[in-house]
Amino acid sequence: MTDTHTRIMELETKIAYQDSTIEQLNETVVELSAKVHKQAEQIRLLAERLKSLPNSSVADLSEETPPPHY
Repeated sequence: MTDTHTRIMELETKIAYQDSTIEQLNETVVELSAKVHKQAEQIRLLAERLKSLPNSSVADLSEETPPPHY
């Protein structure tokens, strides 16, 4: 084989590996994006649930009476 032919084969091999790596990275990005969207929705639902809870039965610190040992 000629030097040019060898270099072309090496470049084609590298491109094939790069294509494979890019595809794997793309699949990972898509998967992580779906997870992020799911978590954002869960956070939104939790925030709504927290807002709908009745006010806490614990008094504000300024309203609390000091413990007996004071």
